[in-house]
Amino acid sequence: MTDITPRVTTLVIDCADLDVMAAFWGGLLGMKPTGREEDWLDLEPLAGNGPASGGGTTPHAPRNGPVLAFQRVLEGKTAKNRLHLDLDVPDIHAAGERARRLGATPAGEPMGDPRTPFQVWYDPEGNEFCFCTAR
Repeated sequence: MTDITPRVTTLVIDCADLDVMAAFWGGLLGMKPTGREEDWLDLEPLAGNGPASGGGTTPHAPRNGPVLAFQRVLEGKTAKNRLHLDLDVPDIHAAGERARRLGATPAGEPMGDPRTPFQVWYDPEGNEFCFCTAR
């Protein structure tokens, strides 16, 4: 019998400006564009969370995750995202400053357990994402 379990191959973010979004997310995540059409732009696949060569899980694991893509849409964002990315970082303050330099804005102060805080941010078009420390 054929396995019909779906596999996530692409995460698509609707946006108005492909170049701004690709520059922000590519710069933040260290990913380069790999394909472009008039209303679509792909970045390299996201890094996987599996074992890297050497057996351990590292932040520099092979890029075997889904592709991060941007699709130009006419309508603007009007409400809170129903899906967002949680980005694990060793230091949410340092990651936040880097994101701010790339064009992000914080939604508020860090929150949660002081030992494992998280912080909500907005990308240049207002899409939410979170910086999280190890859980």
